[in-house]
Amino acid sequence: MFDVIIENGTIVDGSGAASYAGDIGLTGGVVAEIGRLKGIAARERIDASGRAVAPGFIDIHTHSDFTLLVDGSADSQVMQGVTMEVVGQCGTSCAPFGDEMQGDQLVGFIAAGIDVGWRSFAEYLDRLDRSNLGVNVAAMVGHGNIRRVIKGDSTATTTADEVRKMTFVAEACFEAGAIGFSTGLEYFPGNIAPQHEIASLCRCCGRHGLLYATHVRNRDVYYDLGFAEAIATARHADARLQISHIQPKYGAPRNAMASTLEMIARAKREGVDVAYDVIPHDWSHTGIVAALPVWAREGGAEALRARLRDQVQRELLKQNPQPIWRLVTDRRWADIVLLRSRANPDLVGLTFAEIGVRRNTDPFDAALDLLLEEGEGMTEMLWTSHSFSESDVQLCIEQPECAVMSDTLALSRHPAMQPVIGSLSGFGWTARLLGHYVRELGALSLEQAVRRITSLPAERLGLTSRGRIVVGAPADIVVFDPAAVSDNATLTDPKQHPDGFDHVLLSGVFTLRDGARTDSNPGRVIRGRG
Repeated sequence: MFDVIIENGTIVDGSGAASYAGDIGLTGGVVAEIGRLKGIAARERIDASGRAVAPGFIDIHTHSDFTLLVDGSADSQVMQGVTMEVVGQCGTSCAPFGDEMQGDQLVGFIAAGIDVGWRSFAEYLDRLDRSNLGVNVAAMVGHGNIRRVIKGDSTATTTADEVRKMTFVAEACFEAGAIGFSTGLEYFPGNIAPQHEIASLCRCCGRHGLLYATHVRNRDVYYDLGFAEAIATARHADARLQISHIQPKYGAPRNAMASTLEMIARAKREGVDVAYDVIPHDWSHTGIVAALPVWAREGGAEALRARLRDQVQRELLKQNPQPIWRLVTDRRWADIVLLRSRANPDLVGLTFAEIGVRRNTDPFDAALDLLLEEGEGMTEMLWTSHSFSESDVQLCIEQPECAVMSDTLALSRHPAMQPVIGSLSGFGWTARLLGHYVRELGALSLEQAVRRITSLPAERLGLTSRGRIVVGAPADIVVFDPAAVSDNATLTDPKQHPDGFDHVLLSGVFTLRDGARTDSNPGRVIRGRG
């Protein structure tokens, strides 16, 4: 007798091969049989007539490290078919922590009443594993955390001895179960890290056979240098490379995306193991603090607030020679929208051109004023913009080595989550892929789209038993209607669950049933290969 039989569905098995009609029998949390199972006994039967039955979706790039500790149910992900997340991206993770943790690193935990009782990566994973998780979670270790353990927020030149100590810290994280190593080279402290520091840590990652994921140093004016650095570092370190959210930003030349893909194709021919992922949206989001010069963060959050209050220092803060968004330096304030603010929720959804008018001040000053008003939570303030090109996103999605991901936070109905938003794609990124790019644009087939969010990310992570519907695989399954799936998120109301998803099972347990979230949270931490 099977625990569950999903019958009469169209099986999209995650491999990219043609879909087929069939039934799936689940027992003991794994796929036990695939075929025609009419008349076979089961405790429960699900009629999937007119529905696609696929492996649970894997989000290879999220920033849910902290939100999953507040509430691990991850409703925003479960409701769109996600059964696994990979946190610790863009050089930032929840561990390791040094003995002297910076206040701006802890503000999110403090605000939610989380007791940060861990220091090591192993302790963090154990703490996460004790949470009630609605999704399985794998965690990368961020370069920023490793560096801060050794150097704090110092901007001083890294010494050879400090790099050696960083590799010892990284080794401990990989042995504890980190699934890979990530950098955020547009963000502090990645943007001041010398190349040999990154390469040494990458080499350590490569020795463990783990994945190196990078938010490259530049994706606009100097996009080619940013991507070339990532490829050269992986080649030199003999590490497998995943380029995160690869689409170029506003300010890059029109041919930047095609040129980058050519660069990657050449690297692959020369033996570099490189792939990439993309956000299925033309909106880009980041922290407002990230728009400030590197030196603005020296001394921590209180020092930054003092600089914001000083008129002379404030003017210098506006003069950033390496802006994360060229939209800011070009004063395209009508294209930049406030996405998250605890202190000024009434302004969320307005452009900074509108906020400047409302406050009778220059839009840049309005942004800096909002940072001050946010207080200790200033690093959590977000804005969003049309920094990406829809044609670039589509071109990426058409490439067979391109995974698709959210770059967002797993959120839930927990009271502490109510003011939190990760991005405009957070509640409907899979629906946008399957609805907009597959059904509406025909940019790729349903089978290939499912592969980009199942077996492809699983293979990049070295998790070969996941991401496909085959006998013996974990019973992580999503049942959805390809004709009805749609993203409902809007600029002013982004926290809207999508349509078209009927059932989600994680290890054979229903986390979504008949379109409604269940109370089950059977997820666990997936550790790396050590």
